[in-house]
Amino acid sequence: MTVPWIRAALAGAAALALGLTGCAGTADGPAAEAGGGRVTVFAAASLTESFTKLGKDFEAAHPGTTVTFNFAGSSALATQITQGAPADVFAAASPATMKTVTDAGDAAGDPATLVRNQLVVAVLRGNPGKVAGLADLARPGVKVALCAEQVPCGSAARQALDAAGVRLTPATLEQDVKGALAKVRLGEVDAALVYRTDARSAAGELDAVEFPESAQAVNDYPIVVLKHAGNPDGARAFLDYVRSDAGLAVLAGAGFQAPQNR
Repeated sequence: MTVPWIRAALAGAAALALGLTGCAGTADGPAAEAGGGRVTVFAAASLTESFTKLGKDFEAAHPGTTVTFNFAGSSALATQITQGAPADVFAAASPATMKTVTDAGDAAGDPATLVRNQLVVAVLRGNPGKVAGLADLARPGVKVALCAEQVPCGSAARQALDAAGVRLTPATLEQDVKGALAKVRLGEVDAALVYRTDARSAAGELDAVEFPESAQAVNDYPIVVLKHAGNPDGARAFLDYVRSDAGLAVLAGAGFQAPQNR
């Protein structure tokens, strides 16, 4: 069953597509008024697939605008921003990593919560290790990849494991969720705790095992225009676009959930 916010977002996307066809490529809105230019977006690794699509859609809707992405662990991106790396927009995978940027005075205004995400256990297709929940990750001989705890997916994994009363020693600690997912793909580990959206992006190779404790570690994804943005008008236009019904439809299709305040 399609939940109401996804249904509304998909309807908005359809309306936008019809509008773009009728406009024959003309650009409307803030980005058009700003005359395009380059928009540099620093975004959490788990947003890679959805934001890459949104960037292309945004460019198509706003001729003359180019969107450049830097995808990595949110904590690493926050550090880069506070150290002066040039960026227009920051989309983080947790409020804690966003707080690093806002506390440094590098945000232009208050961040808005874009979407939410939950963890799953990613395993090879067919689940050869018969992993049914978090307790199975602590079985002897089971190799597990986690994100490092300073990374949002690592912090969420620790919360979920604590909620389940599971203690384990990971075979590897990765600096972003894509690194943990890659370890499963390569067969270097039996399982990894990753976001539901990342497991879905690899559905042809991996299976996702849901577990109830993931509800104890849901991550909000805040997004903000940065104070020292080189293209503030383009940055605001991009932020508005990803928060529009069309943008949220793409994010919903990737498996992201609506924020509580939407």
